[in-house]
Amino acid sequence: MNGRLVAGGIVLVALALGAAMYWLQVYAFYHRVTFQGDEMRLTALVTDAPEPMLAQGLTGIDSDSSPLRFRACFTTPMSLPMLTETYRIYDGAVPNIAPRWFGCFDANTIGDGLESGAAIAFLGEKNVDNGVDRVVAVFGDGRAFAWHQLNNCGETAYDGSPVGEACPAREE
Repeated sequence: MNGRLVAGGIVLVALALGAAMYWLQVYAFYHRVTFQGDEMRLTALVTDAPEPMLAQGLTGIDSDSSPLRFRACFTTPMSLPMLTETYRIYDGAVPNIAPRWFGCFDANTIGDGLESGAAIAFLGEKNVDNGVDRVVAVFGDGRAFAWHQLNNCGETAYDGSPVGEACPAREE
């Protein structure tokens, strides 16, 4: 009889801890981002500096726990031909999966669009956080999505390899 109570208690504690872990990963550390209107930027080919882009209906999420948790959805009236002639394309863009409750950001659809050529990824801002770039993907119909992705300096720093001189110094 006591064994059943102990086993039942262990199962209940495991379920409670599993539910808490799920909530912490999916809900606890995210917060909605309020945009002022000029936060979405693209890096220009000519100046190699980020410039504000036309963005409408910006909605986003972020987290203080990791710079990689940023996601945003919006539309832009800027055409893909104009964007490709003016702004730096981002090679190797891979969108991070967003929590299910942030429904406008579907990483699989965005990734498929990037692979098929229906969307093009641009460098939003280099080192928006140390070793992390902001990537902006734009579809031909004006849908646009932004996320943060580790750049070469970030991947090197986080795998424990020594970073080169081209990488910014990490804040302690």
